Amino acid sequence: MKPEFPSPEVQRLQLCINDLVSVLALPAMWAGSEPAEIVRRLLDSLLEMLRLDLVYLRLREPIGDAPMESVRTVAWSGVPTGPEKVGALLQPWLSADPQTWPPRIEIGTAQLSVVPLRLGLQGAIGLLAAGTCRPDFPQQTERLVLSVAANQATIGLQGAQHLIDQKRLAAEAAQEELRDTQAELAHMTRVMTMGHLTASIAHELNQPLAGIITNASTCLRMLAADPPNVTGAGETARRTIRDANRAAEVISRLRALFSKRSTAVETVDLNTATQEVIALTSTELQRNSVNLRLDLADDLPFVKGDRVQLQQVIMNLVLNAVEAMDGVTGRPKDLTVATESDGADRVRVIVRDAGVGIDSTAAAKLFNPFYTTKSHGMGIGLSVSRSIVEHHQGRLWAEANDGPGATFLLSIPTRPDGDVPSEHPQGHLLAHPVGHT
Repeated sequence: MKPEFPSPEVQRLQLCINDLVSVLALPAMWAGSEPAEIVRRLLDSLLEMLRLDLVYLRLREPIGDAPMESVRTVAWSGVPTGPEKVGALLQPWLSADPQTWPPRIEIGTAQLSVVPLRLGLQGAIGLLAAGTCRPDFPQQTERLVLSVAANQATIGLQGAQHLIDQKRLAAEAAQEELRDTQAELAHMTRVMTMGHLTASIAHELNQPLAGIITNASTCLRMLAADPPNVTGAGETARRTIRDANRAAEVISRLRALFSKRSTAVETVDLNTATQEVIALTSTELQRNSVNLRLDLADDLPFVKGDRVQLQQVIMNLVLNAVEAMDGVTGRPKDLTVATESDGADRVRVIVRDAGVGIDSTAAAKLFNPFYTTKSHGMGIGLSVSRSIVEHHQGRLWAEANDGPGATFLLSIPTRPDGDVPSEHPQGHLLAHPVGHT
């Protein structure tokens, strides 16, 4: 009995079913893959499966690492191999409705029958084009396989884009959480440090101040006696002077806390130092809706000094400027941080805000120790800032703006004479904004 062979139609259907099974298996092969891998597997599979001479894919928007244009060709077809060349030859039809494409297209030296298919709704993802020199292409079964492949590619690329978006959002959320944690830790550190310093100052001052009050009261009682005890009152007055001198010594020691210390210095790029400060304060700027303009001079000369201390000064000025604009309404909260050359041998950092500004009375006292007009301020930040800048042989000063706000400027020599300090025991206090005054 002779074996029965399936008819050509049955063979064609069997081949179509095999191809469909292969196409439907593609998602399992590229699951979790990068977009470029999805595109590669799709084009390679279609080229071999349907015996094509050309498979071209163009994405409308970048998706991950997938190239905007990809192509697969066979060497003997006469079709150019580069995706840009193929894309340029197909350009007249790429934006047209696939149903309006001509039945045969000349691509290079080849005449191809090309089937274009949109990826996504109205081609939102891109376009897939498959072509071959065979004049009977595409048969109904081949068009079906291509249509299913286009749908699978659409789903795969959409899934890959969704995964990329999820990873990006997760990374941004982790970074935001990290910034919040860092800000909270920095705030707690400042609070604890300020608490320790306040307790230390209070303890140091409490005894001499109590002695002054006691001695003054005793002196008054002695002078009010009948007859007055002038000798005792004089001795009590001398003890009052002694206790007052002790209190003055406490203040002197506090000022000495920030005194000049001879040490090795480093080369500092103020542009980079300023950018790092802005990065550290970016969360504070965003939370306060501050419009930052960063204007850093090109080829800014380096300076010699303590990088951390100089950054603390800049950070103090930036946070002071943010706080000065806290109550501003009806106008933008503009903050400009700039660097520039200041003469032949100096560089300058400028911090200009649009806040409440400074008046002439306050301007003369801004940098005085413990001077503040804020109920929560200690008046330490600007005084210490000026101390640091002066120990770098520089200058720190403030100017009122023509419009709203104030400008703080610090000028540092590029070639200082002698040593500059690299350690201030309480230098990190400058990270706490104390306001202009």
